[in-house]
Amino acid sequence: MRNIVHRHLGKVVAGAAIAVAGTAVMIGVTLPGTAGAEETGGVAGQSARQAAGPERAVAPGVVEEVPAEGEKGTGRDPLTDDELRRAEKIALSRQLFQGSESVDGKRGPQPLGVDLAEPEAGDAGDPAAPRRADVTFYDYQDDTLVTRTVDLGTGKVVANGTQHGVQPPLSRAEKAEAADLLIADPLGAGLKADYRDATGKALTSPDQLQLSGAVYRAAPGAQPAVLDRCGEHRCVRLFPKIKNGPWVDMRSLVIDLSARKVAELGH
Repeated sequence: MRNIVHRHLGKVVAGAAIAVAGTAVMIGVTLPGTAGAEETGGVAGQSARQAAGPERAVAPGVVEEVPAEGEKGTGRDPLTDDELRRAEKIALSRQLFQGSESVDGKRGPQPLGVDLAEPEAGDAGDPAAPRRADVTFYDYQDDTLVTRTVDLGTGKVVANGTQHGVQPPLSRAEKAEAADLLIADPLGAGLKADYRDATGKALTSPDQLQLSGAVYRAAPGAQPAVLDRCGEHRCVRLFPKIKNGPWVDMRSLVIDLSARKVAELGH
């Protein structure tokens, strides 16, 4: 198995972009240094899930009421912590929550990020202009990127949109889920062996690793057929680092989060 996954225990990748072999494309592939800094920031998914096996039970959930306004910024100041939380809760309507799925199969879309929205025409430079936030989610039920613009003054959604085939940077939760799938898969045997070699302990959880990763997009014919839908599906190339240890080279493996499958790239 160690030869199959092409591991290189102790290979430290120091803050450089990793070249991609063949014609496959990676988006934003720059690894952090040895300190292991985190990245910031996820149709036909149903049939892929059916192929992957029985669906997991969905835990009940509740959409919280829109919170009261807390600390507010002004003008083009960065969003405050209160504004970030408030924007996400306003954007997550009951309908969106009930009809979507997160990366781990639970009800509700996967949160990706909240950003200060660009000012509308005529608002630029006006310190009294409405403060708006763009909130993004990824719906793993049908591989859809959902964007909702929230007016923080009125507490209302003023614009919303959906896109397919758009793959923004991965959230921390998505990288952790990808690592969880890899650890549970036979192709993760090499990573687990390297972890034991380095620490003397068993690798059982993503919490034992520092994780970086990049979205992987397929190019026709450049990878196994099981990965041909990467780009439509949300797929990940992981760069795991043993805490207080080396990076482990897992570049030959791709995790399809939509189909919940792990595959190895050809050579």
